Amino acid sequence: MLVSFIPTNPFADLTGARSTSIIAVVIFGVLTGIAARKVMAEKEALESPIRTFVDATQSVVMRLVKMIMALTPYGIAALMAKVVATSSAGDILNLLGFIVASYLAIFLMFLVHGFLVSLVGVSPKEYFQKIWPVLTFAFSSRSSAATIPLNVEAQVTKLNVPPAIANLSASFGATIGQNGCAGIYPAMLAVMVAPTVGIDPMDINFILSLVAIITISSFGIAGVGGGATFAALIVLPAMGLPVTIAALLISIEPLIDMARTALNVSGAMTAGTITSRLLKNKQPELTRVNT
Repeated sequence: MLVSFIPTNPFADLTGARSTSIIAVVIFGVLTGIAARKVMAEKEALESPIRTFVDATQSVVMRLVKMIMALTPYGIAALMAKVVATSSAGDILNLLGFIVASYLAIFLMFLVHGFLVSLVGVSPKEYFQKIWPVLTFAFSSRSSAATIPLNVEAQVTKLNVPPAIANLSASFGATIGQNGCAGIYPAMLAVMVAPTVGIDPMDINFILSLVAIITISSFGIAGVGGGATFAALIVLPAMGLPVTIAALLISIEPLIDMARTALNVSGAMTAGTITSRLLKNKQPELTRVNT
């Protein structure tokens, strides 16, 4: 798994050729950034062109994100129409309990995020107010990766997180430690299917094994719509459980995936906020200026 994170062909990884392509691109970006910083330190004449190039690229990417945001509601409406048209009312009603349980688990995890940021002196209410626009985009787009630019911008301008920490937490948070897609969803499926093979889901050994496998398997899960299904297909076989249930739940996947993606993004922003406060490394007071 660790070796797969190393990019052997960054251009192939940019096409999403592998399951760990996103994190490989992030590592390549980090190495490129380090090289650029060294060049800027060694050759002052190149410092200005490099900064201009980075700023211009960032501006183009942000403009592209805003264009996509304008079209996102129409795309989500089409996806929801497809789900309703291809699923019977009986199937949807039978799975309603799972949907409610999923949203309850996601809500509880948001409370955990609020509690964690409160430990470093950040008001949970103000925290969620500042990141709300980013969470709504993540909810509608169902893509942690697509939310990275907005994630970074909100951390830097709203939460006073230094750009270096914001970029790292947003990028790695899109593929590692996804609370919703790689955490809650596989865990719920494992607990649901365990009794069918004679395993007590409340057994402490089962729970500890499940936590360990989910933690390890969360490395490299693609931050795109449907990534939770791939996470489940990794966790269930590793626990010796059948994967049929993952296929049965695909019909309602978009209904849950939107909230899971928002939770993933919130987890990345929580990590960045906590890290910056623990390191006592904050941006200048930008929040008041923006307000």
